[in-house]
Amino acid sequence: MLADHIIYAVPDLAVAVADLQARLGIRAQAGGKHVGLGTHNALLALGPRTYLEIIAPDPDQPAPPVRPFGIEGITCGKLVGWALACDDIDHAVAEARSHGYDPGAVVDGHRVEPSGTVLRWRATRSEQADDLIPFFICWGGTEHPARSAPPGLILNSLQIEHPDPPSFGSLLMAIGANVEVRQGQAPALVAYLSGPNGSKVLR
Repeated sequence: MLADHIIYAVPDLAVAVADLQARLGIRAQAGGKHVGLGTHNALLALGPRTYLEIIAPDPDQPAPPVRPFGIEGITCGKLVGWALACDDIDHAVAEARSHGYDPGAVVDGHRVEPSGTVLRWRATRSEQADDLIPFFICWGGTEHPARSAPPGLILNSLQIEHPDPPSFGSLLMAIGANVEVRQGQAPALVAYLSGPNGSKVLR
């Protein structure tokens, strides 16, 4: 399956956008607010159907009990999750369950763009594994965010570091995620990008 997007959590969105522009050579575009979740984001295209989501607490929203992706109290930028694109999310969930992995319930999501346009999608969130296991997402009739995000970057590869690669790799196989899992002291998601400023690593 194709990586739909990777998620980079930061404590301050404006600061992170400026930092990534200096590092990568392209300025992210404001994505909008996740109303009720207490977050907002900015986006960079990583290809025609893949993008980087920069997500941060939104100071203009009331703080919810828990913000998504473990960004509560985050102090520095970090890749915290990723999504797999699928055209039929119910089928993808059924296939994963048939291979012994439950990706969790399918829920409706939405984001309000600065223009006021509401983007809607359906996605899963697993309760069984950390955020190195991707969730499924289906955009339905909504235009894919990568089409309007600033272009110029390419996701060359996405890799996972884990203390026990064989056991973790079996989980990825169950959901059809073809990603290399390498030995690492601590779990980490690592993206290899190329763009105006050359080859870069984001983790």
